[in-house]
Amino acid sequence: MDKLEAIFKMQAALNDRVFAKQNIKSLSGEDLTSEQLYLQGLDTSPKGPNTDTNRWLRKFLEALQDESRELSDELLMKWWSKDYLDMQNIRVEIIDQLHFWISLALTAGLDADKVYDIYEQKNLVNIQRQEKGYNMGSKTEEDNQNIK
Repeated sequence: MDKLEAIFKMQAALNDRVFAKQNIKSLSGEDLTSEQLYLQGLDTSPKGPNTDTNRWLRKFLEALQDESRELSDELLMKWWSKDYLDMQNIRVEIIDQLHFWISLALTAGLDADKVYDIYEQKNLVNIQRQEKGYNMGSKTEEDNQNIK
């Protein structure tokens, strides 16, 4: 198992532990699990706002945004100050973001292999955009449509 796969497995186990400890149920009343969310994320049928997928994508995104705010609070903006960065805490905040990012990925039906695959495809799109002088005037989403 590579390191990214291990991180995905650890995050799924942590989520399951939290779901169980907090007695969190799915909308159908079953005990919620990461595997349920992952499998629902794999399902390509339309999903509305009243689904576990939407509910947990929103919750994990809100948590990720909160962790991003906490990281932002660690960064210095007063260039005239004599403060210093707390790199240890900055690193921890980045890992906190990763926890929720992985949870989002799992809920969207992404595993480590699929994240790598889509990242590789999107990276090529971004390189091509840079080669073509990408800007707001030329921006379209057409080049993202073939990413699967």
